[in-house]
Amino acid sequence: MKQNRSFFLLTALVLGFAFLYIPILSMVLFSFNESRLVTVWGGFSMKWYGVLFNDRQLLSGLWLSLRIAFVTACGAVVVGTLAGLALARFGRFRGRTLLSGMVTAPLVMPEVITGLSLLLLFVAFAPLPFVPDQRGFSTIVIAHITLTLSYVAVVVQSRLSTMDESLEEAAMDLGARPAKVFFVITLPIIAPALASGWLLAFTLSLDDLVIASFTAGPSTNTLPMMIFSKVRLGVTPEINALATLMVLAVTVFVIAAGVMMSRQEKARQRDAQQVT
Repeated sequence: MKQNRSFFLLTALVLGFAFLYIPILSMVLFSFNESRLVTVWGGFSMKWYGVLFNDRQLLSGLWLSLRIAFVTACGAVVVGTLAGLALARFGRFRGRTLLSGMVTAPLVMPEVITGLSLLLLFVAFAPLPFVPDQRGFSTIVIAHITLTLSYVAVVVQSRLSTMDESLEEAAMDLGARPAKVFFVITLPIIAPALASGWLLAFTLSLDDLVIASFTAGPSTNTLPMMIFSKVRLGVTPEINALATLMVLAVTVFVIAAGVMMSRQEKARQRDAQQVT
């Protein structure tokens, strides 16, 4: 009975990983295809990587998406941290239910509705000061912050709800002001949650297509928008090469983060053994 169960679990695991990673591996393989037809193998070649690095339009779209994702992640961490702090530490105050609903609404709202609402907002309030009169970089950043701050707020709120408040209370008993307690005690403790929220916001912004399509101007094309316009005419090895480089970058980052976390865990265990 146990052998049958183990065989079933192993088979399910293998099929699950195959379903997830075989399409990625095939994409990586065909990025080195000599033929322009992605379904016909014409020999090993790296010419499509050269074509990719000479495509200024695609590279400009990548650079634009990276800048938007960076600014979005920073803005989402600031606003999302404030929202998560208010929901986790301010108790029950007037308007808490409304604030909680507004913060979590983008999590369940279809992106088409969010993008259309933001488009109408920018068009209606364009004549007002401090509102972008033309759709472009700034409108996409505002829209992406609106989308991603919800994820940051949820991560920060969950971390603050499980945090031991005795450290903050001890610091205030010793005369520290609330602002100093936050920057010296609270902020370093929730730093991993902030880093997770930043990375999540960066990834969501870099990957977004629907909301960017609604809030982008005629001369603003992000990388997902360019890829979508190209694949409508058929997938080319150039797109496979770009996706392969992105997969490689993510793999290197994950491995580096895993090594860093492993070293930190070993150092923590070593310090604990020295204390005992």
